[in-house]
Amino acid sequence: MTRVKICGITNFEDALCAANAGADYLGFIFFKKSPRYVTPEAAGKITATLTEHLLASAAGSATGSETGTRPRFIGVFVNETSDVVEETIRQAGLDYAQIHGDEPPAMLEALHGRGFKALRPTSAAEAGIEAEWYADLGPADGPQLLIDAYDPDEYGGTGKRADWNAAADVRQTCPRLVLAGGLTPQNVAAAVESVQPWGVDVSSGVESEPGCKDPDKVRAFIDSAKGRVRRPDRSTAE
Repeated sequence: MTRVKICGITNFEDALCAANAGADYLGFIFFKKSPRYVTPEAAGKITATLTEHLLASAAGSATGSETGTRPRFIGVFVNETSDVVEETIRQAGLDYAQIHGDEPPAMLEALHGRGFKALRPTSAAEAGIEAEWYADLGPADGPQLLIDAYDPDEYGGTGKRADWNAAADVRQTCPRLVLAGGLTPQNVAAAVESVQPWGVDVSSGVESEPGCKDPDKVRAFIDSAKGRVRRPDRSTAE
């Protein structure tokens, strides 16, 4: 079953909604220019509170998450040093770091299996070359590589659609590929069918406004990505 990462989490309510809907990963943005930016301290409070809540209510086993009693937590970084990333991982209680800028392979090597690279290729050829550089440096038990849409001015969260054909090519040699870029509840099922990714990543596609998730869109996205059919509420079906 396709894993789902709900990215750009900024508050506990959105984190809990995503976890209860079956998200496998939650993403926190530590890039200050992003409208979804959170401080390490704020993210740490969310991750600690969510973990405590899920354990106390035994909700983790009911979320459909494939990663344990809670979603795993991923920090998104853009052109930070490995020292800053490591310290943020500790402060925010993260499992992995998503390296989303112009970092060299040495950056992932310094994280010792706790980081993976997000690519924003301009072409299928570039995607293939960069995949060779970075794919083997990702975590052994988590995302190996992420492909996002290219934008000359932004590092992500643009709502632009990634190149599905390029992603499908990379998927042939990168089994734990995550697809991002312009995914929505309406197109994610088609993306999964076309690319066959290990996981999918969404942020703006499930928001009511930047940094605020729409619960209905979150649930619809996760159901569509995982091929689940949610039964209608009897109280509102008629």
